[in-house]
Amino acid sequence: MADYVKHLTLSDQFFREQGSRGATGELSTILNRVTLAGRLIANNVLRAGLEGRLGKTGGVNVQGEEVKKLDEVSNEIFKEVFDRVPVVAGLASEEMDDPHLFAHTDAKYVLLHDPLDGSGNVDVDGSMGTIFSVHRRLDVAKPVGLADFLRRGSEQVAAGYLLYGPATMFVYTVGGPVHGFTLDRSVGSFFLTHPELRFPQSGGAYSVNEANQAKWTPAVQGMVQAFREGRTQCGARSARYVGALVADFHRTLIQGGVYMYPGEVKKPEGKLRLLFEAAPLAFVAKHAGGLASDGTSEILDVTATKLHQRSPLYIGAAQDVAEVVRLLRG
Repeated sequence: MADYVKHLTLSDQFFREQGSRGATGELSTILNRVTLAGRLIANNVLRAGLEGRLGKTGGVNVQGEEVKKLDEVSNEIFKEVFDRVPVVAGLASEEMDDPHLFAHTDAKYVLLHDPLDGSGNVDVDGSMGTIFSVHRRLDVAKPVGLADFLRRGSEQVAAGYLLYGPATMFVYTVGGPVHGFTLDRSVGSFFLTHPELRFPQSGGAYSVNEANQAKWTPAVQGMVQAFREGRTQCGARSARYVGALVADFHRTLIQGGVYMYPGEVKKPEGKLRLLFEAAPLAFVAKHAGGLASDGTSEILDVTATKLHQRSPLYIGAAQDVAEVVRLLRG
């Protein structure tokens, strides 16, 4: 019998957290449904090439980006998985113009998600992921509205991600320690393999798409050059870049360093979505001893004004992100 069966399962961990917080179990229900959606998406990723789900649909999403077939499938999976869950009033996704509301309008929570981050890696069998965020509604006595979704990152009650790589992992926090679970496909259960994750205090990599250098401001160019040449107060860093935010963030969480997606001269707001990508991972980073910044402010202090608002993102070990901000200030 495998040694890992002695480890806690995801359900065991939820039970522990409920007991310590005197919780009702509603948040655990949401997180369990997220992992169900993740298992379904992971299976679709595995079979995409066999079932003709590689490539693009021919459509574009609200950001004007071409939609991959698996983007669409993954988004539909989330809608179906949460359709009959009475504790979620609605969900918002970067694949939909507006929030999708459910019939149970008196539910306490809303969910925001990027259903398939890194979907550009689908056709080359690369790593991908799902990012999610849970907010408690402002007032359950009122109709569900956009204000329930346009929130400050520090108001999240849970956030995390699933990583679809050589193994499927689920990493989350409910405002306490960050735990990582690995899926055993043979039994369909997640087992605790990475308890109380923390960013290493030294080493690691800087991760950025340096092909965009000509589009950056001089300050960003100088900051990245300092990391490239090892001229930083946080120490020398190697260069690594997967091209999927979840995969790059997960490596940074495990090995240390910093992930960067700067704004550009013509697009100072950057590419990444505040509510669907930056804020959820910033919540994870904070509870793993890390930091997330847009270059001037902490990501968790930013209140969204638009559902599809974008933001530059510098995220990782606290000393690395602090060095990024110092170098940007000059």
